[in-house]
Amino acid sequence: MTARRITPGLGGVPDDVDVVVVGLGITGAGVALDAVTRGLTVLAVDAHDLAFGTSRWSSKLVHGGLRYLAQGQLAIAHESAVERGILMDVTAPHLVHALPMLTPVGEAMPRGRTALTWAGLHAGDALRRTAHTTARTLPRPRRLNATEALSLAPSLRPDGLRGGLLAWDGQLEDDARLVTTVARTAAAHGADVRTRARVLSASGTRVELRDELTGATHVVRARAVVNATGVWAGDLDDRVRLRPSRGTHLVLRGSTLPHTRVAVMVPIPGSSSRFAMVLPQPDGTLYVGLTDEPVTGPVPDVPVPSEREVDFLLDVVATAFADPPTRADVVGAFAGLRPLLEVAGADTTADLSRRHAILTSASGMTTVVGGKLTTYRRMAQDTLDALVADGRLDAGPCRTATLGLLGAAPHERLRRSTAPARLVRRFGTDADLVLATAREVTGLGDDELLAPAADHVPVTLAELVFAITHEGAHDADDLLERRTRVGLVAADRALAEPLAERALGLVATAVGHG
Repeated sequence: MTARRITPGLGGVPDDVDVVVVGLGITGAGVALDAVTRGLTVLAVDAHDLAFGTSRWSSKLVHGGLRYLAQGQLAIAHESAVERGILMDVTAPHLVHALPMLTPVGEAMPRGRTALTWAGLHAGDALRRTAHTTARTLPRPRRLNATEALSLAPSLRPDGLRGGLLAWDGQLEDDARLVTTVARTAAAHGADVRTRARVLSASGTRVELRDELTGATHVVRARAVVNATGVWAGDLDDRVRLRPSRGTHLVLRGSTLPHTRVAVMVPIPGSSSRFAMVLPQPDGTLYVGLTDEPVTGPVPDVPVPSEREVDFLLDVVATAFADPPTRADVVGAFAGLRPLLEVAGADTTADLSRRHAILTSASGMTTVVGGKLTTYRRMAQDTLDALVADGRLDAGPCRTATLGLLGAAPHERLRRSTAPARLVRRFGTDADLVLATAREVTGLGDDELLAPAADHVPVTLAELVFAITHEGAHDADDLLERRTRVGLVAADRALAEPLAERALGLVATAVGHG
């Protein structure tokens, strides 16, 4: 197949394909990649943009399944640990790194809970070993004294601090960047990936699409249609019953809790296993999360955190820090909806399994729902395996467990790169391609292409230009809300908007001249 680029709209869309994938969050992008690398023709569409829904509102973590182990969900715990190892070592080592996670041992952690947490961390390390992830990728947990804990998180409350428990998990450079990279990899293998393409109706063998840019409609026939729309899955298959759960995070400047070099896990009062997290981000901000609130009513395009959730998170983390963050320190907040399957007997959304399910509608359309970002690749594999087993598709075995995404390389090779560090973090070995593309399109020098939008807004013109030319970005929202995450802080977005508009203008001019 011929490599493609991600394209907004329906111009030139095919009439017949093997698989139509509806939804371009992490699940849909993963299904598109799995299908095309099995030799199938694929059309993957989204009414909005890549990573428009839940996939961009996560904690940006690649979890090993410790929480599920604590709940007795051994299968999903092991699956999570295996998929975490694949992401960190094979498919996306450029986008995932090991994150140290510190649980302070103080007044909020009586000795009984400390012992239980320490046992849980060792159980998580056993999961790591059974998943064949080496200690070089994720070090073993260890105990720290109070001095060591404060050296990693100097803002911790020192009075009553007895020490800390240090463990490791995976952290994404950015969740939307993972989605974009998976989608771009699928396109590179020949998948036709279209944004601004809304499904008006769908069955197991046919979709009617509307181009959201022009209003034109088009019917595409397929051997299989996969509904990967997450919390909107019931819009295409009314037999799907979901109980969405909202997870909210706060965004703080790094200076709010200065020199915090690790994630800090703060026990939630009244729970023996739940923690709030303070998560340092590659761009210098901190995220504070995570809530688990049931949601009823229509599903919004962009969920909004409640005031109660903001207060709850601030109250919990206040117990761990000497000068805790306040409302005035919150520079942004975001919320995502987990697409949890309704299960009889579950009292709260926290009780619902995060395991995915593959369902077939009356018309034969396949819906994949549930699951979690970490296990997206396995969700896609199971979906295609089910379609092959049912005789709907004739395709080879799954290849994605050993297939690196675009830009993937071992960490040792990435560390030797002479490309700008930010581009290496976000694009891996494609960092040079990003810069070369921007030079060619704009005719500008590296100083201008790599200058940050503002002192604390590190996004560059080079990556914005590449997002338009290679990643299907259509407007400033695509650039600032999803290809980069500047939009998480409204004040930062205002500073970056002129750079985004300049990138759009430069590419439009280059295309016009071409």
